[in-house]
Amino acid sequence: MALRHFLTLRDLTQFELKQLLVRASELRQMQNKGECYQPFSGKVMGMIFEKSSTRTRISFEAGMSQFGGSAIFLSPRDTQLGRGEPIEDSARVISRMLDIVMIRTFGHDIVEKFAAYSSVPVINGLTDDHHPCQLLADLQTYIEHRGSIEGKTVAWIGDGNNMCNSYMEAAHIMGFKLNIASPQGYTPKEEFLSEFSHCVELVDTPEDAAANADLIVTDVWASMGQEEEQKLREQAFANYQVNEQLMALAHKDCLFMHCLPAHRGEEISATMLDHPNAVVWDEAENRLHAQKALVEFLLNQAKI
Repeated sequence: MALRHFLTLRDLTQFELKQLLVRASELRQMQNKGECYQPFSGKVMGMIFEKSSTRTRISFEAGMSQFGGSAIFLSPRDTQLGRGEPIEDSARVISRMLDIVMIRTFGHDIVEKFAAYSSVPVINGLTDDHHPCQLLADLQTYIEHRGSIEGKTVAWIGDGNNMCNSYMEAAHIMGFKLNIASPQGYTPKEEFLSEFSHCVELVDTPEDAAANADLIVTDVWASMGQEEEQKLREQAFANYQVNEQLMALAHKDCLFMHCLPAHRGEEISATMLDHPNAVVWDEAENRLHAQKALVEFLLNQAKI
């Protein structure tokens, strides 16, 4: 059995990632046509949530149902993980009863350790360091609207967080330029900036990042677990709002994305989600289709 996990984008080769994105669009078309495609009847996904989510839970649960399988929601209150059972023990037991596992948690070391002891594929639904599933949806959305992202310029405006880290990995794999504008003290980790210096540039202002961009992306100023920093972050990020004026500095056909939930009036202007080049709702829907393509890939790999 060729056991594969998806903990970061780099768990896929460039060829595999491109093929997966093509497949995601195919699955979207099939779903929109009402085609019934259920290759995984009887398969069960375990969804372990230490961080809550709307889009992650719905997309994975709906995706498994559409594939003919099912999904089990597991919170810390529902499992021994919340009572201190070692991760390696939980992984050994849980993976014997399931066909695939998705984990949304805090430390990236948690998904790495779970995967090391799991006998089934493990998907990173989000950690403090990476959000690779969201990048699948973002890449799919860009390609569907504008074609290949290779050679394009992407602007990341805001916190140098897990989304930003995954965008750096995407720039490396897919061959685009990433400009990052973050306030002092909120830039990405130096280890990521150094590793991806060939395709990533840390610029001084949001205006510098947006100039001639083909895609502008942002995220909330205070992510889950950072709520106590809200006021401090509001001050630090006050000049980092994505709005119509910033979009005007980019290419005419520049797209705008946000992984949601969005805070109107903070990281985006009140009307930014209604901008004619905003593709946020397609981006959100594509979490479903991109993750279905990922699940299909991992489960089919496990058969080999």
